[in-house]
Amino acid sequence: MRYLPLTDDDRQEMLAAIGAPNIEALYKDVAQEVLLDKPVDLPTTKGEMEVEQIIAGLAAKNLGAGAAPFFLGAGNYSHHIPASADHLIQRSEFLTSYTPYQPEVSQGTLQALFEFQTQVAMITGMEVANASLYDGATGTAEAAMMACRVTRRNKVIISGGLHPHYSEVTATNAKFLDLKIVTNPADPEGLENSESLAAQIDDDTACVIVQNPSFFGQVRNHSQLAEACHEKGALLVVVVTEIVSLGAVMAPGDMGADIVAAEGQSIGNALNFGGPHVGLFAVREKHLRQMPGRLAGETEDIEGKRGWVLTLSTREQHIRREKATSNICTNSGLCALAFSIHMTLLGEAGFTRLAHLNHAKAIELADRLDALSGVDVINDTFFNEFTVRLSKPAADIVDRLAAQGILAGVPASRLYPGNDDLENLLILAVTETVTPSDMDRLIDALEGVL
Repeated sequence: MRYLPLTDDDRQEMLAAIGAPNIEALYKDVAQEVLLDKPVDLPTTKGEMEVEQIIAGLAAKNLGAGAAPFFLGAGNYSHHIPASADHLIQRSEFLTSYTPYQPEVSQGTLQALFEFQTQVAMITGMEVANASLYDGATGTAEAAMMACRVTRRNKVIISGGLHPHYSEVTATNAKFLDLKIVTNPADPEGLENSESLAAQIDDDTACVIVQNPSFFGQVRNHSQLAEACHEKGALLVVVVTEIVSLGAVMAPGDMGADIVAAEGQSIGNALNFGGPHVGLFAVREKHLRQMPGRLAGETEDIEGKRGWVLTLSTREQHIRREKATSNICTNSGLCALAFSIHMTLLGEAGFTRLAHLNHAKAIELADRLDALSGVDVINDTFFNEFTVRLSKPAADIVDRLAAQGILAGVPASRLYPGNDDLENLLILAVTETVTPSDMDRLIDALEGVL
């Protein structure tokens, strides 16, 4: 099909219809410092071979997770992905961008989503899960909006332990729905507790959102907070950014969570420079009809044979827009399939062993770091990620170690710019991919720069 560009008259007519004076007005909510004021500095006329060479040169500047000691986390985690998972998702019957609009034709895809939902419900300790969302951040925003629909309230309390990007995405969505967001200050020490959060709940509160383990790695049992929420008619939303933790940490459902939003990237999905990822979303069955996204269900045909269908799809593509629970209009199907394949290969025992291996390695590194002069581990609990306080600004240390080929962690200041109290905090993640020599290199390098 030919591309027919718009004329100037077409553009003016469209802008007039929406009340915008010019095209630039469409970007008024984008920070000025990230808007381009000139074309990207790339050659304008090159052949295919030359373009490949240029792109390869740019790519060579990256220091990949598999090419260096890697301790980055903060929402993205480097885990070993079985080759079979990548092989299977590239089969022609799976490698497609969309489930057909007549979904029952794709019985294999629907069965895979059904199995995926079952796995998510089991590991989160919840009663029902959907057929995935985009990622953990948008899933958290959907959880906040769902809680407001269920309770018919408009106040959302966000813990200081929630990933700042998740908090920002939730606030962005709330801005257009007249929801009130109360965001607690960053909580690296884990001082925030059930009592302090419960004290903020009032008759307008729809939900309290917490992360476990927290952004800074602290692990908490939120059962008491769940009781406090329910006593006042609010819901508890538990967010999980490192899904492997559920192989060792109490499931959110067992703590009394009403909604669980999680990032499933750690299972079956590589880092991929930050995406695509797969959002996990699970709820109590009584809230099923307010759950966003799609749900694959099991049924029988007229001959009594087992089959799968999409059911309760209350999204804006299927019903009247004003009656929809969400504008989520697709799912991370291929990433969800990779998650399900990897989880199936692990099995329940393998998933648990993987979690314990991660935790054991994190303990080993934390003990070694805590023994260093100029390094103080501030966590009293953690899974495979923890925070240290350095004697110097963490961002500078990370840059100096990166120059030595070591990706030493995420400076808290990178995600909390302008917060001087967090300047010396460094968040490190340790997964099964970290080797003893990786730890040795990190320890030696830190001793040299501190």
